[in-house]
Amino acid sequence: MITNTVIKLRNIDIYQQKHLVLSNVNIQIDSGEFVFMIGQTGSGKSSLLKVIYGDLPVSTGDGLVAGFDLGKLHDRDIPFLRRKLGIVFQDFHLLTDRTVEKNLEFVMRATGWKDKNLIRERMFDVLDKVGLRSKLKKMPHELSGGEQQRVVIARALLNDPEVILADEPTGNLDPNTSEEIVLLLKEISRAGTAVLMATHDYQIIRNMPSRIVRTESGLLQDNVSIS
Repeated sequence: MITNTVIKLRNIDIYQQKHLVLSNVNIQIDSGEFVFMIGQTGSGKSSLLKVIYGDLPVSTGDGLVAGFDLGKLHDRDIPFLRRKLGIVFQDFHLLTDRTVEKNLEFVMRATGWKDKNLIRERMFDVLDKVGLRSKLKKMPHELSGGEQQRVVIARALLNDPEVILADEPTGNLDPNTSEEIVLLLKEISRAGTAVLMATHDYQIIRNMPSRIVRTESGLLQDNVSIS
């Protein structure tokens, strides 16, 4: 498998309004890598993710994400950057008034898919990847928390992203279900999609070790270990 750098941030300062959250951020993530991000609440994890998906501007240093130069990113470019990213949140953000099928179709049509047959084919493909093809016609409230998060991951995969950003994706799940979700994300990374997962769950990190970065005291530390 050819490895490409999909996230490369160099000497970047990250601000929320005028407050400096993280300074001199340096990180590189390649295709197929799985990286845990840890740090206390308010230490800058979500701010870093917002920089990566174009929600916070870059004014110092250099940032490259999925081929987009963050320092030159215009508002009109942001939807195209986000099509290269899959974003998975702690709260599922599913449309509660429509089925799994209609949730996925909504995203696909919003991102330019038009052909009904291609839409259906891709939908089956991503639901197969997360083991939920049989749930196509179910409403979100008919699914368990773990199943809902799998639908969210399927949704994140629709446009074949280069990176999945997962912000506390197991925060609302029990330990066994959490482990299943992380195993699924690791499978996705082994298939070539980089995954950056913010988490507070040290037990998962101990059970499924991988590279760890940590936000602490206004800095991003790379390749840290936990006791």
